[in-house]
Amino acid sequence: MAVRDADLISAWTQVLTLSKLKSGDVVTVLTSDHTHPQTLRCAITAATMMGACVSRLDLPPVNAEKSLSRDALAYLGTTPLTGNRAALAMLKASDLVLDLMTLLFSPEQHEILHSGTKILLAVEPPEVLMRMVPSMEDYHRVQAGVALLKGRKEMRVTSAAGTDLRCPLGEYPVTSEYGFVDQPGRWDHWPSGFAFTWPNEGATQGRIVLAKGDILLPMKSYVGEPIELTVENGFVTRIEGDAEAELFREYIESFGDPEAYAISHIGWGLQKRAYWSTLGLYDREATLGMDARAVSGNFLFSLGPNNEAGGSRTTACHIDIPMRHCNVFVDGLQVVADGKVVEALMAPKKEAALA
Repeated sequence: MAVRDADLISAWTQVLTLSKLKSGDVVTVLTSDHTHPQTLRCAITAATMMGACVSRLDLPPVNAEKSLSRDALAYLGTTPLTGNRAALAMLKASDLVLDLMTLLFSPEQHEILHSGTKILLAVEPPEVLMRMVPSMEDYHRVQAGVALLKGRKEMRVTSAAGTDLRCPLGEYPVTSEYGFVDQPGRWDHWPSGFAFTWPNEGATQGRIVLAKGDILLPMKSYVGEPIELTVENGFVTRIEGDAEAELFREYIESFGDPEAYAISHIGWGLQKRAYWSTLGLYDREATLGMDARAVSGNFLFSLGPNNEAGGSRTTACHIDIPMRHCNVFVDGLQVVADGKVVEALMAPKKEAALA
């Protein structure tokens, strides 16, 4: 369903207000060839109406000769900012960067954030942005999830399909995504809504069984037959199954990097306005699949880099796998039961600074 500009401008105004945009702030809108034109013009209009000094930085795409897909997350090598000192300086001089290009897992992004600049990624179709406009309710729900992860020593994940995974915790920070950037140096993604962390290096052990209906990203496909992953010392060491398992193996092998098999971030979705079925309603090139990543009660795990958390893995391969019908425990406390968030644990904890 098409979105009216007036509605999308209103949505951007809400997000920018939550992101504490002030009159006179410097905003740079980062774009590339695949940036959605309506999202771009409405973002610029909303920021300008709020009194910001707005510029657009348009950069050419890269990595086409290396990637097996047009998905922006299918190859995480160099970025359009690599070696571009002028563009990097412009972004670091901004108070807020609206990323309509997809700049992720890069040293340049870390450098920009370290300067105090805030970055908000927004690349989903306008109607998806409209359906999941972030709110303070999202913020408090995600913070409740973060509180359940902080200080924990182990996450265990099980399922009726056969998953039994143990992930020791504590070496890496807990991260929250709630859809706006309210602090200097913060990155977030609109739409989103989940809490996650990274397991201790080389420590995850067990078995993951992807069942029918689970989702592979960036393939953007529903699993049609079981795929079994054996995890030893933090790495997937076996991928077993039929044709889909073979295709999955081939994709990872194409990167020629053993770090592509490492367990990366782990966590669970908390967004009530996200839907598992949405992926099947879009062309694969139209969406990043954020509904699947954020849908309330999923177990989301990733393979590949951990440099976003301060780790040393910078592999170009990044695979997100949202799973349904899992049980998630942190230090024995069940936070997700058969794919449903234990809502009694999600009571909002309001903070005076943001109330």
